[in-house]
Amino acid sequence: MIVDAHLGSAQLERLPGSPTPALTVATPHGVTVAADVWGPDVGRPVVLLHGGGQTRHAWRAIGPRLGTAGCQAFAVDLRGHGDTSWAPDGDYSYDRYVDDLTAVVAALALDRPALVGASLGGSIALVAAADGATDASALVLVDSAPQLEARGVADLGAFMTGRPDGYASLEEIADEVARFTGRGRPPSIAGLRKNVRVDRSGRYHWHWDRRFMGTERSDAVTRQERLEACARKVAVPTLLVRGARSDLLSEDGAKAFLELCPHSEYVSIAGASHMVVNDRNDRFADAVVEFLARRLATGT
Repeated sequence: MIVDAHLGSAQLERLPGSPTPALTVATPHGVTVAADVWGPDVGRPVVLLHGGGQTRHAWRAIGPRLGTAGCQAFAVDLRGHGDTSWAPDGDYSYDRYVDDLTAVVAALALDRPALVGASLGGSIALVAAADGATDASALVLVDSAPQLEARGVADLGAFMTGRPDGYASLEEIADEVARFTGRGRPPSIAGLRKNVRVDRSGRYHWHWDRRFMGTERSDAVTRQERLEACARKVAVPTLLVRGARSDLLSEDGAKAFLELCPHSEYVSIAGASHMVVNDRNDRFADAVVEFLARRLATGT
């Protein structure tokens, strides 16, 4: 059983039956990154970076689809999330996330991987590709761009930082998620088990280190300026995918990115919110597989 020490002297444990990662990579910065993998060993590598507060399991549907399309897809847990260890020094800056990505790419000897990132993962992928930390072959940003809507960011942040005392049951968590998303509870809540941890008193907590939210919210202006600079200089084939109902990335925010990165392509997914992959994985997967097949085949 994997045990993470945090919350002062308390400990959080993975629930029995939670899926174990296919592989782990120890980085030089004291973080061990967990990942799952799909597809042939000779496939074009694709690294999937989830959003803040998610895990590698966010890609459980598109990972196999990429594998079937001939790619080798690696879905990683970001530092402080899922089965990846927490930052020993509490550093959740873009630079440290990129360091982790660089270490994974080097350890697995991935040759010019395509980077697919949702929300926070998209920002990490953009920085890594633009700054040259990762020699990427292509970039896919999923509801992720420099200019985000302040209200949407605030609402998401309030949800993620709420309930520091945890939850009494999985049912209570399911009800809160349903209220926040505006969707009804799923028929089964068993899927929540892999996304939570339990403390010594039996209360349930989300799988992430709450300290990462402090970094995310510390300086929105500096964040936007850095990402805009990266958007201007990223040179690899780029696709921006937006959820048409997203309250974080507006159509204006998407257009602003396209002006900064004029060679990029753009797809808006009807019926999808900020959680594009969860809402319309079918259309999302179609767009990503087609883009990667076309751009990686031609190299343009």
